[in-house]
Amino acid sequence: MTAANPKRPVITFVIVSIGLFMVTLDNLVVSTALPVIRVDLGATLEQLEWTVNAYTLTFAAFLLTGAAIGDRFGRRRMFALGVVLFSAASAAAALAPTTNALVAARAVQGLGAALVTPLSLTLLSEAVPDGKRGLAIGAWSGVSGLGVAMGPVVGGAITEGISWQWIFWVNVPIGLVVAPLAAWKLVESYGPDRGLDPRGLLLAIFGLFALTFGVVRASALGWGSTTVVVCLAVGVILIALFIVAESRAEEPMLPLRFFRSRAFSATNAASFAMFFGIFGSIFFLSQFFITAQGLSPLQAGVRILPWTAMPIFVAPVAGLLSDRIGARPLMALGLALQAFAMFWVAQVAAVDTPYSEFIPAFIAAGVGMSLVFAPSANAVLSSVKPKEAGKASGATNTIRELGGVFGVAVLATVFAAAGGYASPQDYVDGLRAALPVGAVVLVIGALVALLIPRHRQPGAKVAPQTDAPQVGRSVPSSL
Repeated sequence: MTAANPKRPVITFVIVSIGLFMVTLDNLVVSTALPVIRVDLGATLEQLEWTVNAYTLTFAAFLLTGAAIGDRFGRRRMFALGVVLFSAASAAAALAPTTNALVAARAVQGLGAALVTPLSLTLLSEAVPDGKRGLAIGAWSGVSGLGVAMGPVVGGAITEGISWQWIFWVNVPIGLVVAPLAAWKLVESYGPDRGLDPRGLLLAIFGLFALTFGVVRASALGWGSTTVVVCLAVGVILIALFIVAESRAEEPMLPLRFFRSRAFSATNAASFAMFFGIFGSIFFLSQFFITAQGLSPLQAGVRILPWTAMPIFVAPVAGLLSDRIGARPLMALGLALQAFAMFWVAQVAAVDTPYSEFIPAFIAAGVGMSLVFAPSANAVLSSVKPKEAGKASGATNTIRELGGVFGVAVLATVFAAAGGYASPQDYVDGLRAALPVGAVVLVIGALVALLIPRHRQPGAKVAPQTDAPQVGRSVPSSL
């Protein structure tokens, strides 16, 4: 009777979307505050990287386990716990007296986000009728896009109007409202596999942590340093052991048969490339207007808005189009547009470049992001069985977040080799060297997207498979 309640999809959508908005806002809310944090706390370039990567590192490392824990202990319960944990860590970040304390709080924020993100649309998918799931994906993508779009603006406005600490305080009242609402209004559900797979859980956490830690340290120590080489080697070994363990587990956290699907593998590879190129670029572009052109944090956030606001308008349309024409053309075009935008900015960026010269590139990048978000969700989740949506969502989010971590670290290495913070021109030199690297990775992602299978038209005949995923059915994922 609960599933038939027409109000349930609306209530569920509102609750999970507010939680999602809170965690996606914090992806970029710190970006326009970085120059102020650098001066206020005396942070180095490496420490600035860690204020971003501490969040994405724990987010990536725990996404798989967040989905598994939700399947085991209850998705509603773990979603509410994730909101509480994220809010408490936000308060700790606001009170941080040093950069190291801020980085530690950001890491705990990422842990909370790793519970909220993969479970939000799993909960929503159970509340939305089959015929409206495509629309739900588009609307959910729009909410996520709103969080991304508002991040630099909110961060800039609060930093300039009050202080950078308040970009974290705003999460606390949201969490105090959402967590009890989730426990009261959402319907509890569990995954098909109730086992926790502790061996796979530990191998995934430590393997992903070692891998990302090595990449982040590379920008400061060099890729050939002992610390970096050892961390990368340990990470690769642990991930290899994780793959072996999952192939033998009765209830694996990540069924390896997912990767036998060309749609699943190609879509995730393209998503990795997008997050590598885009989030690595945003890390430096958000600082460009402040460090190189002398603008305020709010002015910098507003100037990035043509880029980050596009998903609000385009992502819902892209979600509907992906049901009709498939993900391949949309994702290939979207990644190509983002590559074009990065090449454009790298060519025109200068200390005195008029803002009008950036607008076409920012719009192209924003539209390109929108054309990837919702279609990639459809492509990945339609390649697995509906009951495995949570595991596939966790895997997809992990791969994408790793792309973001690698992008920031690799582009920071290029930036530091060619420029720095010594002067506005020094910053521009580093930026112009780093952005083409992200653009090349985006071009590779566009080519990989062409490997995604063509969209199967409704009514097309397929060979009967008892245990096959329902191709063409819209199944939600998280961004």
